[in-house]
Amino acid sequence: MEKTHYPQEINITETLMDRIKELTSHYPEDKIKSALLPVLHEVQDAHDNWLSMELQDMVAEILHLKPIEVYEVVSFYTMYNQRPIGKYMFEFCQTSPCCLNGVENLMDYTCNKLGVKIGEPTADGLFEIRGVECLGACGYAPMMQLGDFYQEHLNEQKIDQLIADCKENKIVLHDK
Repeated sequence: MEKTHYPQEINITETLMDRIKELTSHYPEDKIKSALLPVLHEVQDAHDNWLSMELQDMVAEILHLKPIEVYEVVSFYTMYNQRPIGKYMFEFCQTSPCCLNGVENLMDYTCNKLGVKIGEPTADGLFEIRGVECLGACGYAPMMQLGDFYQEHLNEQKIDQLIADCKENKIVLHDK
């Protein structure tokens, strides 16, 4: 399958570079690769929550890494997005406790409600649904992550309320 190229405006501001320098200062010079995950988070947050190939190349250059070292990390972790995504990403946990408590039915319900398939943003760019590995909140199943926050003990009514709250801009995505 051919990969689609999405153009992205790259804007490495002085403030972002200062933040990257602060993050990398926590690691010895010969272990700078250890700063890759937090740097990718900062860069992604500053670029509409996704990382184009060109932006990944720039991160590699800034950290003095080979581009493949950045690509490997970005393609491995679901928390890094390689294309534009919906503003509100509903990341449903798909491991055993959540599945045993009906998360697959809730994912189907949410897809039907929004008129999309898993991994497909809504036409207005507001929503996207993704299945992810364990989010570490098994006692609160079924659950999902929305931005930096967990939504627990989900049911159809809670999904309806989350969608309504997102449409009304009542949901804060990041704890920053």
